[in-house]
Amino acid sequence: MGTKPVLVVHGGAWAVPDEFTERSILGVKNAVKSGFAVLEMGGSSMKAVEMAVQALEDDTVFDAGHGAVLNADGYVELDAIIMNGKTLAAGAVSCIRNISNPVTFACSVLEKTPYVMLTGLGANQFAEKLGIPQVPAEELVTDHAKAEWEQYRKYKQTVKSLFNTELVHDTVGAVAIDCEGNMACATSTGGITNKMVGRVGDTPVIGSGGYADNLVGAVSATGHGESIMKVTLARLILFHMEQGKTPEEAADSALHYMEKRVHGRGGVIVVSKTGEWTARFTTKRMAWAGIKEGVLMYGLNPGETIQEIIKPHK
Repeated sequence: MGTKPVLVVHGGAWAVPDEFTERSILGVKNAVKSGFAVLEMGGSSMKAVEMAVQALEDDTVFDAGHGAVLNADGYVELDAIIMNGKTLAAGAVSCIRNISNPVTFACSVLEKTPYVMLTGLGANQFAEKLGIPQVPAEELVTDHAKAEWEQYRKYKQTVKSLFNTELVHDTVGAVAIDCEGNMACATSTGGITNKMVGRVGDTPVIGSGGYADNLVGAVSATGHGESIMKVTLARLILFHMEQGKTPEEAADSALHYMEKRVHGRGGVIVVSKTGEWTARFTTKRMAWAGIKEGVLMYGLNPGETIQEIIKPHK
């Protein structure tokens, strides 16, 4: 016992439009408070990141769960991962439909199967077997997602060109360390608008969209999925930390390497085994928030950090 708990969340690295900024900041602040309440009560980092990401999935301003974008056929396909830094156990789901909280389903894969990832039809069948609530597909689709899909289809833009404009939004995530020193990460996404049916990005791929290891730290990544996978971004950051870099130095080094090597941009949240943490990105904006020792910190623009003192959860 004795470790100071930390929780950090992000709402996706992209060119967040001005009309989304207020809701994005409010969303990450609410999510980090929701997850940190678990840690304050002595709960586990696993439960804390699950609760934080659930809150982000339920907020339609973010591309995950409710608010997810549409693929080329006009359907929602969702991916998520959660990882336990104590045991290195992970659970992931990809290309799932009709499930509003993919992160909780990913947790079920970790806890109730010997596998790391389930995908597509088999994953949905397993969800039915577990009695995980399934919602009508249209419940997850917002008017904004429909309009965005129609716009992209009209101009026949490719996924890569869309991401290079940074006008697409993707991914939410959380990292935490609890009072026992156990670490966890969780990441969830609806992917990229107009993506090919069956396309899976970095989010559910262990070591890319997320990684947690009590011996080093925990990372959740966001950005252009194919680029993140090519450099295994989450694990690359932890490698740099193993070599002695701080979370901020490791994040910056890995993000700059990804941009230089494969021309991809993105963002990460990182917490170390000693409770140091950071939120870094190479896109125009990324909504993020973190809590440690009664201080809530959050930001959206490069170099921006705003602090609030919060009251302990009763």
